[in-house]
Amino acid sequence: MGFRLCVRAPRLCSARVLTSTIRPPHISPLWPVPWGHSYSTQVKVRSYLQYMKHKIKPPPSPPYCHVCQVGDPVLRSQAAAIDPAAITGPEVQKVINNMVKVMRKLECVGMSAPQVGVPLRILALEYPQKMLEECSPAAREARGLSAEPLRIFVNPQLRVLDGRTVLFQEACESIAGFSATVPRYLSVEVSGQNEKGEAVTWQASGWAARILQHEMDHLDGVLYIDRMDSKTFINIKWPTYNE
Repeated sequence: MGFRLCVRAPRLCSARVLTSTIRPPHISPLWPVPWGHSYSTQVKVRSYLQYMKHKIKPPPSPPYCHVCQVGDPVLRSQAAAIDPAAITGPEVQKVINNMVKVMRKLECVGMSAPQVGVPLRILALEYPQKMLEECSPAAREARGLSAEPLRIFVNPQLRVLDGRTVLFQEACESIAGFSATVPRYLSVEVSGQNEKGEAVTWQASGWAARILQHEMDHLDGVLYIDRMDSKTFINIKWPTYNE
C-alpha cells in the first residue's frame, strides 16, 4: 500500500494546469479568447516550462521511485503473475529493488508492485525494530505489532487461518493524507516465491497479517477505501485546518 500507521500530508503543487481553448466556428482563430474563458477544458495543454522540462529530461517510467496515487489506472488493474524463471532476471529484480527503496524512503511497512507503476504480482513487507520501539507497549499489544525482517513475495497466494476480524485504522501511501477503519482477518498464511525464486510460506497474525491483506488487495486492484467503514474516513491533518 505503502501501508503505514499514519501518512504524511500530501505535497501541494503550485504549478498551474493550463487548458486548451477550442473556439466555436463563429469565433475567428485570430481573435484572442478573453482571460478566464474557455470553450473546452477537456484537453490539457502543457505549459512552455513543462514542455522544455520534458524535452530536456524525459518523464520517469515504471518502476517509479515514487508511489502512484489513487486515480492512476494501475492501482485498479489486476496484476499479472510472473514466470518463475523470470524472477531472478534484471527486469523483475529492478522492480523489487525500487519497491524496497520507496518503502524505506517513506518509512512505510508494506509495498506492492502496482504502487510503483508495475502491474505484477509482487509485494514487500518489513517492520523495523526501530519502528516497533517507537510504539507504546499498549499499542504493541492491542495491534499485535512485532518486528519483521524484509520479506518479498512473488505470485503470492493468501489463505485465511482465523476467520475472525478486527477493526483498526489503516492508511496508504497511494491515498496520501487519509485514513479509515478497516476490518481484517486475525491470521493468514501466504505462499509464493521470494526474490531468489525460492518457494516460501509464512504464517502471520496481528499487524503483519493486516499488512499482507492490504498488499494482496493491491494486486487485485482493491484499495482499503473499498473495505473501510466510510464514517471513519478522515484527513489525518484535519485538526490543523481549524487552528
